[in-house]
Amino acid sequence: MSVDPMTYEAQFFGFTPQTCMLRVYTAFQDYLFEMMLVVEGVMLKKLDGIPDCKISPSKIRKCTEKFLLFMKEHFDKLFSKMEEVLLQLVLNIPKNVLLPEDKVQEQYPYSEEEFQALQDELQQLQQQCRAEAVLEQELLAELEEQKVVKAELEKILQCFDGLENICREHGAGNFKESFALLAQSSKKLQDVLKEVEEKSKKMNQHEQLM
Repeated sequence: MSVDPMTYEAQFFGFTPQTCMLRVYTAFQDYLFEMMLVVEGVMLKKLDGIPDCKISPSKIRKCTEKFLLFMKEHFDKLFSKMEEVLLQLVLNIPKNVLLPEDKVQEQYPYSEEEFQALQDELQQLQQQCRAEAVLEQELLAELEEQKVVKAELEKILQCFDGLENICREHGAGNFKESFALLAQSSKKLQDVLKEVEEKSKKMNQHEQLM
């Protein structure tokens, strides 16, 4: 079999010429084997009709195998010549022939270096696309977080607006000033509570000493 990959022929035919020749060889070989079995069967039937025949079936089988080997050797020689002719003259695309789908290469020829440069540029663009896709996902996730935070802030603002309205209804004046006074009063209450707790501790310690 030919060792030439014949990739251009495979592009045109849809199969490699070597594969075609292998299938033809296998088909001929199978047909040869089947034919020898038929011949052997006919010979056995003929011998059954001859009385006192000294030729045994095993001897016929040996003769059949020997003849099959002889036929196979000659068939291989003939097939190798046929394969050479078919691969060169029938299943071969001449070097000066360009397939229709490759006409664009004739119009826009390029060297291996230019093709490699295009491949490198394509790889870089693919990497950039993947990086931008990852960045887009991160930005979308951040946008979702901002939406959640915005919703919470709107709830807080609504709460403050409600408190301010309540203060106005009860004549408390400006909500910010009221809130500041409330914070100061809360601080004073905390200080008084802390002072009471300290005095209570001192009194308990004094009672225990008594």
